Amino acid sequence: MKIKRVPSPNFSIRDGHQVDMIVIHTISLPPGEFGTGYVLDLFLNRLDPSAHPYFQELEGTKVSAHYFIDRKGKIIELVDPDQMAWHAGESSFEGRDGCNPFAIGIELEGTPDHPFAEEQYSSLVELCVMLMERYPLITPERIVGHSDIAPGRKEDPGPFFSWGRFKDELGRKLKANARG
Repeated sequence: MKIKRVPSPNFSIRDGHQVDMIVIHTISLPPGEFGTGYVLDLFLNRLDPSAHPYFQELEGTKVSAHYFIDRKGKIIELVDPDQMAWHAGESSFEGRDGCNPFAIGIELEGTPDHPFAEEQYSSLVELCVMLMERYPLITPERIVGHSDIAPGRKEDPGPFFSWGRFKDELGRKLKANARG
């Protein structure tokens, strides 16, 4: 798996927190922007909210996704998972508020008109397995959608993401790795 890392302008150490979950997000792009540099520019700017007019309300926060998976299944690493990557807004999971510092965010490119591609599911599974090996506190039950940690405020990955398909593929990959 090839991952391109983009240096974060907001480098900050996680400060002892152990990563224990993965949060799946969705980004809808303007028409014609699939597979272009738009996403990279957007996320670099989100890492520095003052550079992007739509994210001025995030000034002073560290906002990012760790990874982005485009429609072709290409994975771009935006922030090293060992660095802090805060996600905007409130979050809670399993009774713990503020779970974002413990979460790795993965953005998927897609819309209801452009459902997630087979290559994206495969890349997502490969990436999650790699992250689970690196961070043993992550279990399949701790791979959730953005809507699971911010209900009422977020809907992604949305109804066009097939959790059943993803969980089936993830389960098969984990079993194959255990046997091999």
